[in-house]
Amino acid sequence: MTAPEIVLDILRKAYQIEVDGYTFYSMTADRADKPAVQDLFGKLAQDEVQHQAFLRTVLKNFNDKGVEAFSMGIIVPDMRAFSDKMFTSRFREQAEGAAFEMAALSVGMTLEKNAVAHFSGAARSADEAEIRGFYQFLADWEQQHLEALQALADAIRGDFWEKSGFAPF
Repeated sequence: MTAPEIVLDILRKAYQIEVDGYTFYSMTADRADKPAVQDLFGKLAQDEVQHQAFLRTVLKNFNDKGVEAFSMGIIVPDMRAFSDKMFTSRFREQAEGAAFEMAALSVGMTLEKNAVAHFSGAARSADEAEIRGFYQFLADWEQQHLEALQALADAIRGDFWEKSGFAPF
């Protein structure tokens, strides 16, 4: 494969990762029976749609401009605002001890871990600094999602343990 073909292949895989995330999060939102849980996974699904649009723009720019597409100004979203809006005490209350919600968070974390691994690997294999920086940006973006989901899962698990009188430490 030529260098441009490799880049296109990585961008296509990145796009598929976002499609998979959207599909999972939207199905989870549809299946959830608690409003805060529906809201959380619905917002995660919408975030994946934004990622898809971003990647489509980069792909179009790459097709038109080549490597210059990766030197565009990339602004890392403020994930604290994302987390604060989505991971509410209402979600924690409604998800408390719920196997469905914990399983959904676990699958979400697996999706995000896989995305981080994919983008980090792409960054390591990229020859050009602009492309390497872009893939690292994507890895960092997904890492923030992973950390936010992990924090929520840990909080819910901690609430469950506390109410159950289980204190391993």
